[in-house]
Amino acid sequence: MIDDNQETLAGLNDYLSKKKYDVTTAPDGLEGLEIFEANQDGFDLVITDVVMPNIGGIGVITIIKQKSPDVPVIAITGMGEHPQTLAREANADIVLEKPFDLVDLEKRILKLIEE
Repeated sequence: MIDDNQETLAGLNDYLSKKKYDVTTAPDGLEGLEIFEANQDGFDLVITDVVMPNIGGIGVITIIKQKSPDVPVIAITGMGEHPQTLAREANADIVLEKPFDLVDLEKRILKLIEE
């Protein structure tokens, strides 16, 4: 999970960890990609914010989809329609607008992992 907002990152980490997911977090796209590239086979799914410093979510999605096209990516954004469109064009599997329902997020995660 990659997000520059520490409150969002901590909240999602807590929720998903309690649901027994093994969660790895990064505070920006650059660090997130470094972690992903160091252990590409260790990730079943990536959740990334779209608007972040260093490398934004669109860059993250593009790089992950080029290197590991079978890894599902959920893009999250609170910045409106333009970032959502860019995330879809970068091949994000799902784009969610903040704030989103955590139960809905978990349902979508399960569906992507099962596929």
